[in-house]
Amino acid sequence: MGYKACHRFAKIAPTKVRKVADLIRRQPVQQAIESLRFLPHRGARLMEKVLKSAVANAEDRGARQIEEMVVTEARIDEGPRMKRFQPHARGTAFPILKRFSHIHIEIDVPTA
Repeated sequence: MGYKACHRFAKIAPTKVRKVADLIRRQPVQQAIESLRFLPHRGARLMEKVLKSAVANAEDRGARQIEEMVVTEARIDEGPRMKRFQPHARGTAFPILKRFSHIHIEIDVPTA
């Protein structure tokens, strides 16, 4: 049984966070938290909070082997886009897309 946590409508583009998610997938939880702590990306801060929330969910539901848990799923989905327009030459408009993302993390004890 996996323990999940998600952060929906995170104000960061999904392409930026996916690079960080690829680093922690299939890592032990403690090692993933340590590696996220020393990354200089803003997406690493968001992923670290969600990962700690998944660990807290596991503790709250009575999981006993938290030290042995592994990040089984780190998925970044695209959220909605805010559309804004920048004035451009000759009365035209240049579209600006402000992207949101949904961060999903699942941890579980690996089976033999």
